[in-house]
Amino acid sequence: MTEAPALRLGYLLIESERLDQWEVFARDGLGLHADRLSSDLLALRLDDRERRIMVRRGSAEDVVALGWETDDPAALEQMHAHLTANGISPTSGTAREAQLRGVEGFCGFEGHKGLRFEFFSNAKRTNAALDGKVSGFVTGTGGLGHVALFTRKPEALTEDMQRLLGARLSDRITDRIMGLEMEFTFLHLNERHHSLAIAATAGLRLNPIRTRAQHLMLEAETLEDVGDAYLRCKQLGFQIAMGMGQHPNDLGLSFYVVSPSGFEVELGHEPRKIGPEWEVRDYRGISKWGHQPEFRPSLGEKMKSGWTALRSLVRQD
Repeated sequence: MTEAPALRLGYLLIESERLDQWEVFARDGLGLHADRLSSDLLALRLDDRERRIMVRRGSAEDVVALGWETDDPAALEQMHAHLTANGISPTSGTAREAQLRGVEGFCGFEGHKGLRFEFFSNAKRTNAALDGKVSGFVTGTGGLGHVALFTRKPEALTEDMQRLLGARLSDRITDRIMGLEMEFTFLHLNERHHSLAIAATAGLRLNPIRTRAQHLMLEAETLEDVGDAYLRCKQLGFQIAMGMGQHPNDLGLSFYVVSPSGFEVELGHEPRKIGPEWEVRDYRGISKWGHQPEFRPSLGEKMKSGWTALRSLVRQD
């Protein structure tokens, strides 16, 4: 049986009709380098990659694809063989689709709630200077950051990520949030504490959020970068889902802000890394301190969330 090669999160593809808001959010709020390539495409840079986050015009208002990077073309072939051996028939992207993603080629499959899991090597790079508002972002061997997914089938999704991507358990957290008992599973693929987080309600499985992704995390080089972005996002009027705080498992300092598409973006600093002596632990409480909500959802928003949760009972997600 083949094994999955080393992987790291390499890119995200988002669909939105709110490209103007996304440009302001990413450039003026988070401080990313933003290139408006056309009226229908916004490309965001964090480092020397031509494209890390792409926002293309579309109705999903959600993350539609996650790109997982392999070390080289041989590892990409290994990933293809591994998926095939596990009953997955990955399809190759077209040249136009690869150009959109800033890679030479890729393959992938449709996974959780229709979210595409894509795999590539040889990302295109550029020497063009970054025009952003932060000193830099931490990517490298840990990849772009991490993504949290909400599901009614956490056991199945966790097993899929372990079997198909070679993910390993980092730790688990339980907490009571907005009246719901929650379970969080954190999975790592490399030295980053987690590249994937899986969230679910305990007991009766509900899904109170519309989007596939609950949040995307990016790691800034300095704590000052995080603090400055927090202030900019507040001043621009973007909703702060959770203010500055620290998680008990990865010890990262961060805040969460609601993106124009509705899922959240976490901007953090110095989460600890997975080492050879890592010990899996269970925690109670998603935060050691802070991470307090800074807005109160309206009655209409609460009703919409409740209706989404009830509808999830009859959906296969």
